[in-house]
Amino acid sequence: MKRPEKLISYKVYLDGTELIGTADVKLPSLDAITETVKGAGMAGEVESPTFGHFGPMGITINWVKITGDISKLAKQKAHHLDMRGAGQQYDVSTGEYSVVPQKVVVKAIPKKTDLGKLEVGAKQDASWEGEVVYLKLSVEGKEKIELDKFNYIFKVDGEEQLADIKAALGM
Repeated sequence: MKRPEKLISYKVYLDGTELIGTADVKLPSLDAITETVKGAGMAGEVESPTFGHFGPMGITINWVKITGDISKLAKQKAHHLDMRGAGQQYDVSTGEYSVVPQKVVVKAIPKKTDLGKLEVGAKQDASWEGEVVYLKLSVEGKEKIELDKFNYIFKVDGEEQLADIKAALGM
């Protein structure tokens, strides 16, 4: 049995190739759009998710120091960002560790660019916030989640979750 333990390290790339800095990243959460359902024959209310539809998804990147590359993210357009990581897992039966590659790809539109502070001998504490319109999570090269809001795609473990809805809409 292999037990995932932690993220060893990761890097942030712009457009899939350009290393853009050292950062901590707060990834978006998938918060379903919901509506309260209540009525006759129900013993209360249910916060019902609208299948395959999600509210705003934000990403926050906290930079150690601003570089020229980071300033490119201030441009008002969707930015393609890759966060490539190496996870650590422990094999209980063999007592050995192994590395698990993982990758998060987002396309995000800038909402806030915070230039941080200037202090001698300290991190600059700059940050960037974006609205995520595309998200793809892969672990060991296998697609786990893909959400593309503008192209009406929502896949889990490679399976399109919106297939029946697309068929009903003639898509």
